[in-house]
Amino acid sequence: MNKINLSAYHPILDIQDHIVFANNGNVVLCFKVDFPEIYSLSEKDFEDMHGSWFQAFKSLPVSTIIHKQDVYKKASYDAKNIPNSSFLEKATNDYFKGREYIKHASYLFFVLPINNALNASKFTNPFRKVEKSIHKKLDHNVKEFITSVNDTVSFVNNSQKVSLKELNQNEIIMLTNKYFNGFNEGFDTDIQLKKSNIEIGENHFDVLAVNSELCFGDVVQSSKTNDKFTSDDFVFHQGFIDGLGLNLNENHIVNQIIYLDDKHKWRKLLDKKIEELNKSSNFGTQNKVILKKIEDIVAKINQDDSSRIIRGHLNIVFWSKEEKELGRIASKIKTEFKELDIVPYYPKGEERKHYFLNSYCCFTSNFSNEDLYVTDLKHALCLYINNTNYKSDATGIIFNDREHNIPVLKDVWDERKKRIKARNFAIFAPTGEGKSFLANNILRQYFEQQVRLVIIDLGGSYSKFAKLYPDDHIILRYEQGKNLGINPFYISSLKDLTPDHLESLGVFIMELMASGKQATKAEEVAVKKVLHYYYNSIASNHSLASLYQFVDDKKETLIQELKIQEAYFSIYNFLHILSEYVDDGLYSFLFNVSEDQTYKIEDKRLIVFELDEVKDNKEILSVMLKLIKSAIQRTIWKNKAEKGIILFDEFAKQLKFENVLESVEFYYQAIRKQNGAIGIILQSINQLPNNSTSASILENTQIIYSLNNEKGYEELKKRLNLSSHDLNQLKSIRNNLTGERKYTEMFIKIGKESNIFRLEVPKEVFAAYLTDGKESEDIMQLFEDHQNMEKAIKIFINS
Repeated sequence: MNKINLSAYHPILDIQDHIVFANNGNVVLCFKVDFPEIYSLSEKDFEDMHGSWFQAFKSLPVSTIIHKQDVYKKASYDAKNIPNSSFLEKATNDYFKGREYIKHASYLFFVLPINNALNASKFTNPFRKVEKSIHKKLDHNVKEFITSVNDTVSFVNNSQKVSLKELNQNEIIMLTNKYFNGFNEGFDTDIQLKKSNIEIGENHFDVLAVNSELCFGDVVQSSKTNDKFTSDDFVFHQGFIDGLGLNLNENHIVNQIIYLDDKHKWRKLLDKKIEELNKSSNFGTQNKVILKKIEDIVAKINQDDSSRIIRGHLNIVFWSKEEKELGRIASKIKTEFKELDIVPYYPKGEERKHYFLNSYCCFTSNFSNEDLYVTDLKHALCLYINNTNYKSDATGIIFNDREHNIPVLKDVWDERKKRIKARNFAIFAPTGEGKSFLANNILRQYFEQQVRLVIIDLGGSYSKFAKLYPDDHIILRYEQGKNLGINPFYISSLKDLTPDHLESLGVFIMELMASGKQATKAEEVAVKKVLHYYYNSIASNHSLASLYQFVDDKKETLIQELKIQEAYFSIYNFLHILSEYVDDGLYSFLFNVSEDQTYKIEDKRLIVFELDEVKDNKEILSVMLKLIKSAIQRTIWKNKAEKGIILFDEFAKQLKFENVLESVEFYYQAIRKQNGAIGIILQSINQLPNNSTSASILENTQIIYSLNNEKGYEELKKRLNLSSHDLNQLKSIRNNLTGERKYTEMFIKIGKESNIFRLEVPKEVFAAYLTDGKESEDIMQLFEDHQNMEKAIKIFINS
């Protein structure tokens, strides 16, 4: 048969849910496999997954065939899940659309063959119909088989790393058609079986296989060293045959077929084989090798009660539009095999045709003994590929995968709290590694997803991105001798005077009067009583100066009127300390009220406080942070349905002052009740003092970003309780800042999941995030000239 037309010889008689009744009498249960992302697994993860496959398969009935099929296909990125409305979104969408990558799909088929003996003759016509025993009905045998496969599937699904999902009728038919149609798109075609290769439509196919014990070297294991990322001080692991998976970068299918045999039958056969080889008079070297291998297998069976003898077959079907390309791909595959000390077999003619046809799930019972190696199930499972492409969430922030630099959406907000309980984040990276660039990338996308942002910045890193949204942002910059225009005492009516508002004003005053010791409950109550009395007595123009005047006017009678003790509220203390902030006091400018600007910031979705000038003045910075806190309470926390993020950039500089850490911890406590998150940016985790306040902040931070750090990551590991694989991932970070596709790599950990991602952006986005240097100044100058940031960026790029 040199030409096959699928419509004339369809291999499937009937499909019920995920169960296929093939025309040769086999029954096949079909599943799609979902694996963890490539690079996310440690050596122990590979061992655990190997162990869990073994536990799952070892009790399946004798004569079950397990066929795992991994399909790798070149695809071009369609960008349809990337947002495409704003200037920077459009630029990103255009930039990545059409980028080539390899798309992986993995399937697992459990086959109940019609003939339990599992002894096919050398060449069987896979398409022949077997009339006598078509399982149209679910007979007793089939029902038992389904039950044991269901047990296996639930075991695998409980292992947490892998999940198996039943394929439906459409998926099974589509898979069948794609396979026999040679992955050609847009037309149906026949299979031409030629001497030199298999031709289907525009594609030429070829096969390499592992079909005998002699193919294997001395060692197979569940994982091996990944040479690309390993260096002197750490070992990065990959699955044993991962080099034949995504990393091959070609169109190919990895088929692994396992026949579960009767252990006792095999033990007898092998013993007999050993006897024959020992007697053999022409004792050649080949015989010696075979004898040694068989003796090893028998020893393994005898030692290990849990061992399960199998016959197995591994092949790689690969294809290309150009026939001459097949040789190049074959040599890539052979090189990978050579690294594993495996010598593949290259089938030709009739053999090649059968390997191709029998690698379809309904026909896997057709391999003959000459196509199968004999080994233990544990050995065969080392040849499983246990990872897949990076996975995009339905919504999230765009980063890039480490394999092809295509966009990956990561849901770092986690609305339903499936991965994380607190969505606060921290970014760690030394100067010059791109902290602000990364923060710009995260915040800009959040902002475009309608999240409200408050940025407390000591470095001026966000004004360029803010200016792209002229109507939605406000930048409040501290300048010597000027106020920020925030009046915490302003209320529009007495209705605003809620217990919460009084509470926060009380805290504000206590902090201004900070005596260095913790305020007592009695002192807090006293301050709130004074405030309450003030608001009920003074109808308008509330401010710190007016409160000060009110207390000064009442200083003789206030204590008696409010029935509080002098010990809990010292009027002279109050007037003495706060005199610095009113009238002609040293810091009175901070509270000068010409008009209250809070109402201006209430309708802005992006508020940047630039405190550059103040970063070395402890007194002013600490008052500023208190003022900002009162503004946040009136903007971000007013509406609980609205998402909000508060970012502290250059956080270490703010931490030089006591009370700042406590004040930030207050945000962490309060944010839990809000629909919000807090981000901090640090050069090193050591900049956070090692105390209980910091510990509580880190505990409430469940998303970690770390960029490259030449000084190492030991402290990060220690204080964030990172795993040894997290540390290996961190050490494997490699940036590429030359060539056409520049990118930085970063470690991202969301709850318990971690991996390395890349950040590659188009020129427009790069220009918007630049935070210093001549280029940044040029763009700002263009902005001054045109008063339009989008225009400034476009002119800059085109110049």
